[in-house]
Amino acid sequence: MKSVIRAILFDFGGVLAEEGFHNGLVALASEQGLDPVELSKHGMRAVYDSGFVLGRGAAADFWALLRERTGLKGEDADLTQRILTGFVVRPWMIKLVRDLRARSYVTGILSDQTDWLDELNQQTEFYSAFDHIYNSYYLGKGKQDPSIFEDVTTDLQLTPDRILFVDDDKGNIDRARTSGWRALRFIDKKNFLTDLEKMLS
Repeated sequence: MKSVIRAILFDFGGVLAEEGFHNGLVALASEQGLDPVELSKHGMRAVYDSGFVLGRGAAADFWALLRERTGLKGEDADLTQRILTGFVVRPWMIKLVRDLRARSYVTGILSDQTDWLDELNQQTEFYSAFDHIYNSYYLGKGKQDPSIFEDVTTDLQLTPDRILFVDDDKGNIDRARTSGWRALRFIDKKNFLTDLEKMLS
């Protein structure tokens, strides 16, 4: 008999909000004559290598490393603002989360983010829609480390098969499933809403 889902966790960038990190770097690359694909790849590496996304480094460390590796130009504050501006929270997703919570589901964010997530919440308050905020910046590990799923399972005090995770990244989805979680890859709004209700019915 299939277990009943009790908790639903969402990635932030690319799911709850537009993917500001990738989109912001692509825009900066285009403006500065850099390769957009390469700058995005270097950005993903640098946010880990600098320790920023795991709370072991600061934004200044991240930008310094990315400048060194790519030739990106700009002041930290200006570059950061370009990234933050791209993280546009999707109102329909926040409404959905609130509706799910009203249906007695435990809701949460599980995202590889920095303290920028707190800044975004100050600009557009969304934390209140969630029971739990699992941010790599404070956890000291990200979704590239499969043990994060075990940690969250323990914190939720649920069996893994009662947790549903929504992410736009296939690797994260695969790691969640390997850990025993149910998982749904976000591609677009229409298919997501259809697939979600199927999984919850």
